[in-house]
Amino acid sequence: MREGPDRRFFGPGDVIIREGDRGSNFFLIEKGLVEVVKQGPSGQIVLGHIGIGGVFGEMALIDDRPRMATVTAVDPTTCKVFPKSYLDDKIARSDKLVRALMKIFVEHIRSITELQVKETKQPPS
Repeated sequence: MREGPDRRFFGPGDVIIREGDRGSNFFLIEKGLVEVVKQGPSGQIVLGHIGIGGVFGEMALIDDRPRMATVTAVDPTTCKVFPKSYLDDKIARSDKLVRALMKIFVEHIRSITELQVKETKQPPS
């Protein structure tokens, strides 16, 4: 039997995933809002926000690399939490071309984000 999603609740300010950690699951937001932040040369850079229906944490599972950013709940947030095994099963059942494209897309997202972080200037303190 395949392992399915769990449901977790996060309060405002709760760190859900942390940049640099290894990934063991990914998240689907059912309620609430999260902020995605990456550490840059001059401090933290807000990459964006994800709301209801959004997914995060999947990239580290696809390319088996550390988490790219820290994700923190902004509002009370409810997520379905899917284990790595769930995604691995879905990917294994997909076409070889689709698997290759997913890995390429993830690498492009990581590269573009790193470039954006390097080029982002923080306002003076």
